[in-house]
Amino acid sequence: MSGPDLPGPVADLSGARRQQIRKHHAVGWPVAGLIVLGVCGLVMVGVTTSKVGALPAFVGAVAALLPVGVVFGAIIWIDRWEPEPPVLLLGAFLWGAGGATACALLLNDAVTGMGDLLAPDGRRFWEQAVMAPFVEEAAKALFVVALWFRRRSEFNGLVDGIVYVALSAAGFAFTENILYFGKAFADGGLGSVSGGVVAVFILRGVLAPFSHPLFSAMIGIGIGLAVRTANPWLRWGYPVLGYLLAVLLHAVWNASTLLGGTEFLNMYFLIMVPVFLATGWLVVWQRKREQRIVAEQLPVLERAGLIVPSEVELLASLTGRRGWLRKVRRSAGADAAKAVRDYQIAVTELAFLQHRADEGRTTSAARRARREKLIEDLKQARRTATGHQNAIRTAKIKVDELTRADLRRPAQRPGRE
Repeated sequence: MSGPDLPGPVADLSGARRQQIRKHHAVGWPVAGLIVLGVCGLVMVGVTTSKVGALPAFVGAVAALLPVGVVFGAIIWIDRWEPEPPVLLLGAFLWGAGGATACALLLNDAVTGMGDLLAPDGRRFWEQAVMAPFVEEAAKALFVVALWFRRRSEFNGLVDGIVYVALSAAGFAFTENILYFGKAFADGGLGSVSGGVVAVFILRGVLAPFSHPLFSAMIGIGIGLAVRTANPWLRWGYPVLGYLLAVLLHAVWNASTLLGGTEFLNMYFLIMVPVFLATGWLVVWQRKREQRIVAEQLPVLERAGLIVPSEVELLASLTGRRGWLRKVRRSAGADAAKAVRDYQIAVTELAFLQHRADEGRTTSAARRARREKLIEDLKQARRTATGHQNAIRTAKIKVDELTRADLRRPAQRPGRE
């Protein structure tokens, strides 16, 4: 097995042409994407207002903010070990709230005619329990699948897949809730537990705020498993299987809400609650696994001269990282804390990259390119942090250790080539 690919000279990435290209792509694509998503969002605002009216749409939006806030916070908590780029997280949410809902509305309208032909006596069941799950789960997953093709390096495992697709689903549920709450207000006002906004809020905001993210999490798990396999059949099979599971859960949920009564309660407590608990357990287990990976790779990074011995303990746990950031923020300010935060993220990314290399899940060319980029990010964050002496002293790290320009080549381990 080949040795770690971390030590050794780092390629010069500071050429003017390369930096210009990188800046163009780093700024241009996200801005263009956010513009498109913004247009989709404006379209959905117009659609929502036209369907239920301005005041009901406003009431629906206020009511929809409560459950989406809880869901959003839970998803960000999942993503604490290796935070994804904020622009991508925002893009996933906006795609769900604007793009995915627009696609779903168009496609759902298209399949309505099929329902009239294939199931004239059960049109509503056909639309909501059969076709809607296929259409909506595909629409929510589209952003994540495109991101997987475009920036596969952002996906290190199950957590990344779940985070992106769950945020897309949260955005979708947010817009859908505005429609449901707005329609309930237009029909019955605020109401009570038996009708109006209150009744719909209890169902969608209290009993099932995580329903859409839970369905779509199956797709995220499929993508996360695909990232970890070298088998080309499984690389495609896992996401497809995840999509079909998401459709199945969604269909069961929609069918039970149509049937109501005992059927809904049976489905909720015998299927949805166990699936939710199992998914939560998987997420917690995966977070602990990520911590173990980082802790195992920190000595490798230290021997490569990329981090110093006094940093290992601080970087090995979320508690250590939070404590470091808290002290830096108090003593050196927000800019220093941001630099330390960027440094921590770069170290984590390098640890995951080395872990994938150890498992043979990345090619040498891809590994080198990604490694160079991450090392450059790490060095830049370190240079910024060393400009704040209080930050360095707070972390009890020697300035001369942090400001070394050259990387040390470690001794070869026995059994490594």
